[in-house]
This record gives sequence, C-alpha cells and structure tokens, in this order.
Amino acid sequence: MTENEVSYLIRKCIFTVYNKLGPGLFESVYEATLAHELKKEGLTVHTQKPVPLFYDGIYLNPCFRIDILVENKVILEIKSTSMLAEVHHKQLLTYLRLANLKLGLLVNFNSADISQSIYRKVNNL
Repeated sequence: MTENEVSYLIRKCIFTVYNKLGPGLFESVYEATLAHELKKEGLTVHTQKPVPLFYDGIYLNPCFRIDILVENKVILEIKSTSMLAEVHHKQLLTYLRLANLKLGLLVNFNSADISQSIYRKVNNL
C-alpha cells in the first residue's frame, strides 16, 4: 500500500472519530479512538512509537515519540488546541526527516471544521 493509499484511509478514520466525538477533548482521547478506527480498517498501527536518534556518532534512545505511526509509512501528529502554531508544522517535518519517512499528517481535532484542520506534510527524502 502506498503512502497516498494509507493517507486516504487515515482521513476516513479522522472524519469518523470527529463526527462521533466532536471537538474539545484531550489529544489522548483522539489518539486512542483514531488508533482503534485505523486498526478496524486492517492497518498496522503503533501509538507513542519511540524513535532513536543517531547524533554525534551515538544512538540516543528514545529521543522522541510519534503519536501514531501507520503501516510504518505515515506519521500522524495529533493536536487538540485552539490554534496550531508554526512550530507544530515544523515538528512534524523534523519527525519525518529523523524517522526517514516521507508523509505525515498534522491533525487539530479542536476545530469547527475538521476538513480544514488536516495538514499534509511531505519530507523530500
């Protein structure tokens, strides 16, 4: 399955969770319910996936955690905030680069319109 095919199924699950729960809950709630929906679609899902960092000739383990990793191809960074900051977008791009992955989705569930709160980020490997 390609990153784009995985992304399509992820978006479907995001809409399902949002339509059932609405905005305003903690990120952990959206992470758990979204992981459940993704698994129902038959996708491989890892939550809070630790990622080591190779720095200055040594491995630092773990340096950061991916909210949700789908099919070992797509990173989901989940937020539930009144407004995303530029640093949230940069954070996902950095995670993609350090994990050597191509595609990520930044999702802010605290939104009146979830379709306007899903941001696709691409790491040009």
